[in-house]
Amino acid sequence: MTKEKKNREDDSAKLSSDENEVIEGEVVEEGSENGENETVLTKEEDLAAELQQAQDKAKEFFEGWQRERADFANYKRRIDRDQQTLTQTIKSDVIKKYLTVLDDLERAMKARPSDGAAGSWANGIELIMRKLQSILESEGIRRIPAEKEEFDPTRHEAITYEESPDHESGEIIEVVQQGYTLGDRVIRPAMVRVAR
Repeated sequence: MTKEKKNREDDSAKLSSDENEVIEGEVVEEGSENGENETVLTKEEDLAAELQQAQDKAKEFFEGWQRERADFANYKRRIDRDQQTLTQTIKSDVIKKYLTVLDDLERAMKARPSDGAAGSWANGIELIMRKLQSILESEGIRRIPAEKEEFDPTRHEAITYEESPDHESGEIIEVVQQGYTLGDRVIRPAMVRVAR
């Protein structure tokens, strides 16, 4: 038995030396894997850093594109608004010239003759005046109400302030020249006489 015991001891000694070799081999192999792992991790970190840089650049380009798109939309709206304003300005400048003709026709109608050939001629002038008024109205021109209204400096222009027992202070006595608007814009204020 002693011999068997000795063989067992030899076997166990052999086994433990083999385990040490295996363990040492594993340690060596692990060390080489760690070196490879470090290389792999370094490559992954480099790729992750490159990916992050690419994503940052893509985000920067996308935000820049969005800003440019918004700027272009604002530019387009501003150009459209400026175009509408310019169109309205040109339109109002042309219409102002026709308003003087309308004023002359209205003055002529105040002194219109009613009988004979002059009466029929005055009827023809009145038709022309109404046609001109309808054309102006179709273009968006509206007369500013003024008679018996409260004086409003944004829509009326006072040529005189007078004492009037029939009117309250600030009330319009008479319209000397009609005023007109184009949409919300005053083309020509109404020239009026105002009570004190």
